[in-house]
Amino acid sequence: MQSDLRGRDLIGDLDFTKEEVDTILDVAWDLKRKRALGESHAYLRDKTLAMLFFFSSTRTRGSFESGMAQLGGHAAFIESRTTQISHGDTETEMGEIFGRYFDGIAIRHVDWGIGNRYLNLVASASRVPVLNMQCEIYHPHQCLADIMTIIEKKGRNLKRKKMVVSWAYASSYLKPISVPQSLILQMPRFGLDVVLAHPPEFKLMPEIMEQAKEQARIAGAGFEVTDDMEAAFKDADVVYAKSWGPLLTTQDPAEGKAIQDKYAHWITDQRKMDLAKPDAIYMHPLPADRDVEVTSEVMDGPNSVVFDQAENRMHAQKAVMALTMR
Repeated sequence: MQSDLRGRDLIGDLDFTKEEVDTILDVAWDLKRKRALGESHAYLRDKTLAMLFFFSSTRTRGSFESGMAQLGGHAAFIESRTTQISHGDTETEMGEIFGRYFDGIAIRHVDWGIGNRYLNLVASASRVPVLNMQCEIYHPHQCLADIMTIIEKKGRNLKRKKMVVSWAYASSYLKPISVPQSLILQMPRFGLDVVLAHPPEFKLMPEIMEQAKEQARIAGAGFEVTDDMEAAFKDADVVYAKSWGPLLTTQDPAEGKAIQDKYAHWITDQRKMDLAKPDAIYMHPLPADRDVEVTSEVMDGPNSVVFDQAENRMHAQKAVMALTMR
């Protein structure tokens, strides 16, 4: 166990070693147990967290804010449009100033080509930990909750378990690619054989793909890519199917929507789930486009763990905050 993570940033999924991630998970389960028993765990009493949002949120804001309160501290919700950022507050100024006001800075910024750079510039000037609540490249706290949920459902020995990370159609908007990228980076480290499925226009960043292959090689896990959703689902233990935009093909919303609409048949329905193992779990970070991205039958069915997954956001994030902000 690597127990001293004090002061560490969590911006990318590989910022922490596998052993350090194991420590986070162990602490998350301990905090989850304490929450269930009503035991006090105010490890961050008198501590404060700045939550700076450039993009809307439901679960991320709720889980960070509630988690910080349960740890005995306070989270300040700051919506970027209510600040002076557009009038001249630079990234380094935000890091310097908020690093003096708060004990941690959490940021959600998913604008393509901007968000990750913003987080890193804030971190370079901050004297306190900077936590990534999602950028355009990574969504590390979501991924921690995901592996926590998988282990709860499938056990700690995940060797030779097959996980499908699949694109799925959504009609709402061109969603970030950060969730699938975080998944393919983190899940092979736990021995999962990852199959990435998507239409040709929905590729992920080449450097992330290379890092994912390297993580799989180190762990002795499988990693493959296919453009056949049904073939990917066959004999899967874990199905994680969600939409993301064709952002490496185009950043134009109209063009991207036209590409996306060609693949409306990429929906997670019961027929496809039946291709997976009978005890396969269905995962989604939410919100999902019901009966477009996934059928209600699957999302509300016995194989779905989406609400356990959402709950674990809070426990995993509490562990990160308790370890880095103490």
